[in-house]
Amino acid sequence: MNVFAVEYTYDPNSSAIQEIRPRHREFLGQLKTEGKLIGSGPYTDGDGGALIVIRLQEGSSIEQARELMDQDPFHTEGALDDRNFHSWNPVLNIFPGPEA
Repeated sequence: MNVFAVEYTYDPNSSAIQEIRPRHREFLGQLKTEGKLIGSGPYTDGDGGALIVIRLQEGSSIEQARELMDQDPFHTEGALDDRNFHSWNPVLNIFPGPEA
């Protein structure tokens, strides 16, 4: 599996984020059901933003990760200020596989 860390940046006081959040969480729930979501959640430092960690099939590219996350309502509805994608190698991997 290939793992990707996706960082979202948004205004913590954004009414759009609050309005879209239920659809965003539905989207993430579907990724979890499909075995693609490792974890997600907002940063709690008050600056806004979140981290989402996904796993895709071996050989998947960062572009494929971007295409998947392009379907997130936070992105499709223009609520984000920025997104950053990183391929990631969890050397000390404590995350269970999708079969767990």
